[in-house]
Amino acid sequence: MASLSLQHVFKKYDGGVVAVSDFCLEISDKEFIILVGPSGCGKSTTLRMIAGLEDISEGEIYIDDRLINDVLPKDRDIAMVFQNYALYPHMTVFDNMAFGLKLRKVERGEIKRRVQEAAKILEIEHLLDRKPKALSGGQRQRVALGRAIVRDPKVFLMDEPLSNLDAKLRVQMRVEITKLHQRLQTTIIYVTHDQTEAMTMGTRIVVMKDGFIQQVDSPTELYDNPVNTFVAGFIGMPPMNFINATINVEGDDVYVAFENTSIKLAPSYCVPEVIERDGTEVIFGIRPEALTDDGTYVSMHPEAAFSADVDVVEMLGAETYLYVTVNGSLPLTARVDPTTSESRVGEVVDIAVDTNRVHLFDKDTEQSIISCSTANTKNLYEEDAQF
Repeated sequence: MASLSLQHVFKKYDGGVVAVSDFCLEISDKEFIILVGPSGCGKSTTLRMIAGLEDISEGEIYIDDRLINDVLPKDRDIAMVFQNYALYPHMTVFDNMAFGLKLRKVERGEIKRRVQEAAKILEIEHLLDRKPKALSGGQRQRVALGRAIVRDPKVFLMDEPLSNLDAKLRVQMRVEITKLHQRLQTTIIYVTHDQTEAMTMGTRIVVMKDGFIQQVDSPTELYDNPVNTFVAGFIGMPPMNFINATINVEGDDVYVAFENTSIKLAPSYCVPEVIERDGTEVIFGIRPEALTDDGTYVSMHPEAAFSADVDVVEMLGAETYLYVTVNGSLPLTARVDPTTSESRVGEVVDIAVDTNRVHLFDKDTEQSIISCSTANTKNLYEEDAQF
């Protein structure tokens, strides 16, 4: 397998359009890296530059310390899985999987061994004599994966390989690709616009916007410690609630005020970077699961509660989404426990915030001031320092 290094990589098109700006990333051997972001953010362009399908305008790309800027795609020892499968319709599954090996004049017995081994891994042994038109979407995707596996490349590149599948099959194929990575122990770079795929599959995630890397981190760190409002809003479903609020410091207590409401934050947020913003506007971030309509919790935390009008209730079995409005103008989403929730459309209900799990962002730069994980970690350090 292989490690990769992308150093200050740019992609500029004629007319001054910059698709990728100063992309820097070190990818270790056997990592499963996800490039995620909205359409047009530069993730697929970055993948194509690694593959050699797009020229690099500036910067350097290395595979195992070998500079590959000017190396032809066929000589980079990579395999790419495309969104549209790119299977040859007139060939059988076996011939589709074997095609690249035949071009490289691999011995016939070795081709047969590799194809059968890959087919066994992907559970498509019974499909080897069929042609693509006789396959389902999921089966075609497995064939495309098999064609990449038989080459035994240093790096697998996958460009939104599941986007053409239905929702149920996407879930199944996510699991299969994750198991495949664990079995092959190979380096995979995977592009998607689906944050659920990113969170469930990657060892590290690269969040991109407008050609720039916003944050590179593990799924847990991205979720708990987003560096800005874009990452915070993009990662997580339903997305984080953002509220324009004002910081008020009263003695040892910190409050956020919005829409005639004042919420007292947990003591862990009473830190210098928050206290120095007393009287200033911030963006108050609350994930839907940090809001609850549980009456017991609300009654125990009146300093963190407010009233809201229930607009929509979505029952999803294991959880319920409440879409509410505060003061007639501020929409919020709460993810609540259906076994305790009694909220109904048209009612006015009390909602409480878990004030240990909120985020604060700078109003102008939209950069994180402090996140729930950071605040509580600092609080633990302070407690430890007392002993």
